[in-house]
Amino acid sequence: MILLNAEHIKKSYTEKPLLMDVNLSIDQEDKIGLIGVNGSGKSTLLKILAGAVDEEGGTITKSRELRSAYLAQNPPYDPGLSVMEQASRYLLETGSQVEQYQYQSMLTKLGITDFEQKMGQLSGGQRKRVAMAAVLTADSNLLILDEPTNHMDSDVIIWLEEYLLRYKGAIFMITHDRYFLDRVANRIVEIDGGKLYSYDGNYDYYLETQAARKEMELASERKRQAIYRKELAWIRRGAKARTTKAKGRIERFHQLEESKLVIGDAALEMTAASSRLGKKIIEIEHLSKAYGDLRLIDDFSYILLRNDRVGIIGPNGCGKSTLLGMLMGQIASDSGKVEKGDTVKIGYFSQENQALDEDARVIRYISDIAGTVQTSEGSFSASQMLERFLFPPHMHSVKIGHLSGGEKRRLYLLSILMTAPNVLILDEPTNDLDIETLTVLEDYLDDFNGAVIAVSHDRYFLDRVTRKTFAFLPGGEIRQYNGGFTDYEAKHSLELLEQQTIAKQEKAPEPKRRETKPQKPRFTYNEQKEFETIDADIEALESRLAEAEAEMSRHATDFSKLAELQMEKEELETQLLEKIERWTYLNELAEEIANYKK
Repeated sequence: MILLNAEHIKKSYTEKPLLMDVNLSIDQEDKIGLIGVNGSGKSTLLKILAGAVDEEGGTITKSRELRSAYLAQNPPYDPGLSVMEQASRYLLETGSQVEQYQYQSMLTKLGITDFEQKMGQLSGGQRKRVAMAAVLTADSNLLILDEPTNHMDSDVIIWLEEYLLRYKGAIFMITHDRYFLDRVANRIVEIDGGKLYSYDGNYDYYLETQAARKEMELASERKRQAIYRKELAWIRRGAKARTTKAKGRIERFHQLEESKLVIGDAALEMTAASSRLGKKIIEIEHLSKAYGDLRLIDDFSYILLRNDRVGIIGPNGCGKSTLLGMLMGQIASDSGKVEKGDTVKIGYFSQENQALDEDARVIRYISDIAGTVQTSEGSFSASQMLERFLFPPHMHSVKIGHLSGGEKRRLYLLSILMTAPNVLILDEPTNDLDIETLTVLEDYLDDFNGAVIAVSHDRYFLDRVTRKTFAFLPGGEIRQYNGGFTDYEAKHSLELLEQQTIAKQEKAPEPKRRETKPQKPRFTYNEQKEFETIDADIEALESRLAEAEAEMSRHATDFSKLAELQMEKEELETQLLEKIERWTYLNELAEEIANYKK
């Protein structure tokens, strides 16, 4: 059953066309992942389908059975309301009648347990989970989700994956989390040049078929250019529109001229530029930090190496950003110290964009940081670097306030790299970046000649970039693992299994043993015979050992004989040691027998 059908949808912002003749239908069994570069109109399309904004053209037909619930990328909230008060507002927007205990249960599953806490005291991730709980609790058969994994820790993302796989309804979502997309989606829709391209299958299948589509478009464009060149030559020879045939040919020429196809997106390339880095980089010694009774970091030490690629993981609020703040010198530690080398130049990409002047032009913002940047490929101007970051020339004079959230994030990333750092500290770098930008950022980090520390919930990014994982554990312990997220997950699962096994063994009651009367100690027949002769046996071995040692002295220059005697000596020493052990056992047993008789 078709739940929603959109035809010929159009939408523009500030004279910039975003959606051009968009057509989309959503079936009740669809789980659709919408992808595309930042600023391509993904969030706008979701808002239109959710009824949050109006389209400028086209029609949307909704089934009578449709019951949709919409999660915005940044849900609005009142900082003065409690979690439950804000929840009531969210639920009112969904139009669902939900019992309070149902919502509280969903909040608990998402890690929110203090229902009276004010919204203004929550982190960005916690606030989004409050809104998500309302959406997931609502009586719906279509979930419209804008970046549901943003600011979520790995455990919550894995739980959400399982929930959406079991969800009996359709899903239309935007996400940059490639593992999440590959696991949940059964259909990928790409927005490119204001139009939609649909691919049945998961993200891996999309990558294969999208490459084929790009190749077909490229072949079509080459053919168009060949015809255009031929017709252009005819026009230049002075073609006259004297006949109907000639008029038609001239009209077709102008159509060819206007129909130039943009093949995909401009190539986003980021060539690594960094400053010289000395031997000493960052040394962390016995670092500790607590807020009241909450211990975040307990006695943590580490020496950062030149080409380290460190991923930091843990639940929201565990202290990941606090650790980065201490490395940056922005937060004081309770004890311990952080020392940096003289040549260290840190590029810090924070979780929240730095304050941007909304009235500043894009080109002015970047050129004020650096007019040029030196890379392995040569010197590049600010405008050239902007083009490499998918900001074409016509966007250079655009005010920052007119950019999308993802475009602002990409601009902020470029501003960090323009400073040519030799140590990159990245706090949730994947938030709000499109998949294409993430892919090239990962390639950039491969070639980066310096150290990288990244806090991230993006499992694909961590597997792709990091070679060490620091996991925050309860009590402030930061445990180190070799490898990326998948390596950590496998090792951590084994640790949990071992802990569970030990706990079961400790809880298991000891089997009852039948009380038996103490047996009378006694020699067996063979032990009795051995006990009677063992002293003489030991003396005989000691005598033979002395003779062997004397023989070795006499044949000190005969190496062949000496080797033979050495082997004999070692054999005698082994026999003597065994006899002495037996002598000890037999004498202790004889003593027990004597005591028992008393």
